Amino acid sequence: MTVRIYTDGACSGNPGPGGWGAVLLFGEHRREISGAAPETTNNRMELTAAIRALEALTRRSAVDLYTDSTYVKDGITRWLANWKAKGWRTASKTPVKNRDLWEALDALSSRHDVRWHWVRGHAGTAENERADALARAALKEGVTPRR
Repeated sequence: MTVRIYTDGACSGNPGPGGWGAVLLFGEHRREISGAAPETTNNRMELTAAIRALEALTRRSAVDLYTDSTYVKDGITRWLANWKAKGWRTASKTPVKNRDLWEALDALSSRHDVRWHWVRGHAGTAENERADALARAALKEGVTPRR
């Protein structure tokens, strides 16, 4: 059976306070997690949502991870291998932003069989909308992570 994960991040200002949310579905089980950061960027919150969701898995799993962030999807599926091969430099030879989070996401992804999917944000995909609501609520409340 495959775990379905929907993730989203939110930020008020960029940088500014941020929040992240994730919905994890496995059979009839559902888990929602979220958290906040006082000073961050939207991209960091998008990455953090995926990281925290994969960290929440207790054993190696097949995962369908849905994100509305092309930055996350393209980063992990298209750019990461080149960044690593070039010593964490972009095609323009500048340091990769958010390297700490990319390294964490890469390590966690290697522990699972993850298939990455992009979904259009705010387009009515119920679980993506819920992840967005969790991220926005975490941002507003400045909550510590809910696990």
